[in-house]
Amino acid sequence: MDVSLHDVHQALLELGKLRFGEMGVEDGIREIVHTTHAMFDVDGAGLMLADADRHLRSVAASDDRFAHLEELQIEHDEGPCIDAFENKELVGAEDLTGDHRWPLFSEAAIQRKVRAVLASPLPYNQDAVGVVAVLSERSRPWSPANELALLAFTDLAALLIASIIQGEQQSEVAGQLQGALNSRQLIEQAKGILMGTRGVSARAAYEELRAKARSERRKLAEVCAEIVHDAVR
Repeated sequence: MDVSLHDVHQALLELGKLRFGEMGVEDGIREIVHTTHAMFDVDGAGLMLADADRHLRSVAASDDRFAHLEELQIEHDEGPCIDAFENKELVGAEDLTGDHRWPLFSEAAIQRKVRAVLASPLPYNQDAVGVVAVLSERSRPWSPANELALLAFTDLAALLIASIIQGEQQSEVAGQLQGALNSRQLIEQAKGILMGTRGVSARAAYEELRAKARSERRKLAEVCAEIVHDAVR
């Protein structure tokens, strides 16, 4: 079922109280996720935020099946939510059965009854701090109306995320966000060092950092901190 722009408008009006702080941030995030689930008539919807290692962790989900996205994408280091987050653009998969962009993830997702995914990056200060996504157990063409609707809900979620960061609220979500923002600075510094000393692209530098962290079974932020420390000695 396609989402109508009228339905999106009505849902956003109902969620308007979130803009004025009438609901706690974490309750607000859950409300957005559940409204997104209902609006799209899908099998799962959720919001993921990056942790200090730039892994996407679910902070609100309308269905337990959404946990599969987090688990499988971290395990296989690929997937539509990771691409939306890394490339800061909307990513859709209508049917993972015939989608070869993420072979390891797709095969495992289909076994968990996840066939279609639409993911939108959560913006903050020219970067992405997470993803809002919906999933379906059946193949699902994502129409332009679907994409516009998800972007609208993502923008509302981004307002809440910004209020967490700027308001310095003490909560689990706030702590996770702060850790992610702090590690991002280290990662960018380490990437810059590799780009300058080895003449590689930003993407190649990031992949090298992640590969080093995986092979040594260390946290990405720890590897980056070591590179930055060695460079300034």
